[in-house]
Amino acid sequence: MIKRLPIIVFILALILVAPPDSAAAQDIPPSGSEPFNGDLLCQPDVYLEQPQDCLPYGPSSTLTDLAQRGITYPLPPLPSLQPPSELAYIPYQYIKLVYHGPVPVYGSLEDAMGDNVRRYVPNGFRYISYNDRRERPEGVFYLAQSGEWLEGSYVSRVSPQNTQGFLFQSTPENAFGWLLDVVETQSTPGLGGQTTGHKLNRLDVVTIFDSQWIEDNEWFLIGVNEWVEKKFIAPVIPNPTPPEGVTNGRWIELNLYNQTLMVYDKGEMIFATITSSGINPFFTRPGLFQIYQKLEKETMSTGNINDYYYLEDVPYTMYFDEARALHGAYWHSQFGYTRSHGCVNLSIADSRWLFDWAQAGEWVYVWDPTGRTPTDPAFYEQYGGGP
Repeated sequence: MIKRLPIIVFILALILVAPPDSAAAQDIPPSGSEPFNGDLLCQPDVYLEQPQDCLPYGPSSTLTDLAQRGITYPLPPLPSLQPPSELAYIPYQYIKLVYHGPVPVYGSLEDAMGDNVRRYVPNGFRYISYNDRRERPEGVFYLAQSGEWLEGSYVSRVSPQNTQGFLFQSTPENAFGWLLDVVETQSTPGLGGQTTGHKLNRLDVVTIFDSQWIEDNEWFLIGVNEWVEKKFIAPVIPNPTPPEGVTNGRWIELNLYNQTLMVYDKGEMIFATITSSGINPFFTRPGLFQIYQKLEKETMSTGNINDYYYLEDVPYTMYFDEARALHGAYWHSQFGYTRSHGCVNLSIADSRWLFDWAQAGEWVYVWDPTGRTPTDPAFYEQYGGGP
């Protein structure tokens, strides 16, 4: 056995260095048959036109394909400015009446401690603006703007959650949007697609490069092979073309389907943010309107005992369609979703910015690109408007 080992090694060596058989040799193209043999590969870059001296393959092909879809790499930041944070300040403090039933109101602190009730606030959606808070052995009491007192056991203090839109010096080239919830992107559009491991948080801002409809669901391309379903995004689609009837180059646009608001001045988009408009059946009515009254604060209420609401010191109110108004909302922070009684809810900071920019007579264009929101004026006669 030991003497036969060199022979076996020699045979293996012949096999390794032997030329391929005729069948394998046929798989190798003859020299010079490669069509791009000897051509230079282009430096990785975007080539929207065919170069003459190199081949735009490999990374260049990928970069060019992305560029044709509006995607540059690395992805550019949104060309925007953050409005001053001071816009979120308001000189009011609020409490919410959390007791499920009528809440007693007292004419004085002594009456409150002695349970001498002056009146009751009906059950419903109720927020009070207060000036003072007192702690006594009998409990905690709040002094309302009206000069009346409420017991602390019936209420809870409110801390408005602030969000802010963006300022622009010119209309953005790409669409963009705010994330409305925590979501993980997909490498392909469509329900059940492969996830990427990249998670986004509520109020993250993304650029939108493309969209696709798959089985009645719209999907947005927000990066290289990263897709998010439309229901998770409040998109802004820039359109500097004035609505019919607007001739001065200034208007406010409210997109009911996207729950976004844009402001245009001199034909350029200068501001954009997310909103909350009317829920079914208290829709915000589509149409072209004008702001007819501006109030720095407003008390909004209804006499309907079955749908009672009472909101004090609603800031930066701009009426544009009967009782429907643009205004700040301190009682919720879920902007990007419908939830009002017909008004257009904005954050405190956004409503302040809009209040400072807008003048009486400013155009307000409300529309729903899906066409699902009723437009018949008779429909709105029965519902009016509200916060």
